[in-house]
Amino acid sequence: PDSASKLLGETWEVSRLEEGLSTDEDQVPLSRFSDEELPYLVKFIDTTKPLSVQVHPHDKYAARHENSLGKTECWLILEADQGAGIYLGFKPNVTEDDFFTDVDNGSDLTKYLQFHEVKRGDFFYVPAGTVHAIGAGITLAEIQQSSGVTYRVWDWNRVDDKGNSRELHVEQAKAVLNFSPAGNDPSVFQMKNIFESGETEVLEHPQFKLSFYASNCDKKIGVDRRVGSVISLNNSLKLESEGSTSHLKPYQCCIVRNGSELSVSGGQFLVVE
Repeated sequence: PDSASKLLGETWEVSRLEEGLSTDEDQVPLSRFSDEELPYLVKFIDTTKPLSVQVHPHDKYAARHENSLGKTECWLILEADQGAGIYLGFKPNVTEDDFFTDVDNGSDLTKYLQFHEVKRGDFFYVPAGTVHAIGAGITLAEIQQSSGVTYRVWDWNRVDDKGNSRELHVEQAKAVLNFSPAGNDPSVFQMKNIFESGETEVLEHPQFKLSFYASNCDKKIGVDRRVGSVISLNNSLKLESEGSTSHLKPYQCCIVRNGSELSVSGGQFLVVE
């Protein structure tokens, strides 16, 4: 294949979804490791161009119309170019009529959206129903509900080499987008830099719990809710459990059986349970 076909912008590191089932180094699928229908999904996203302006449905709408969970997610910025940022939430006083009039016209929608410049360590919570787009020049870890449902609203008027634009999902977006002032207040997005604060308990969601460990010291982690995941961030990690030892390079993940205790050393990492 030519070099363009090797470009990779997104990897599903821990997933039980059939459209993106994760495997181990020996290509053994995650479904062989556990029979549990894992309620969360772990991704890495790396952008050279801005992603589409989009929204994800909440649980009730997704169950009724997509036979799926909804999709609340969160992002941890791992690398960012100078000036790079994300669009998250509507600006004050944006109306549904004005917004969708410009959707129909193919107009630039960023004038309606809050822009947040980002740097390494920034964390964002993205509730279902929130308008968002990831800008260019960003590498991030995404932890989300186990759902592949995305409703694109605007794709920067891009077309492929045959002049075709990507499918939009305007009617679905009308049903799920949250225009309320309360739902778009910046406080909702829990913006913080966890690399600077060093806080451990980052997010508690009904479908997953996210923790961050900044220390190079060993950490005992009891993963007791469900199959858990460890995500290596800046250095190689050494993991010890029940007499066995394994290693993770930066930006690698492993899964851990529920009820396990781990000793982890070497650098920064996330734990998803």
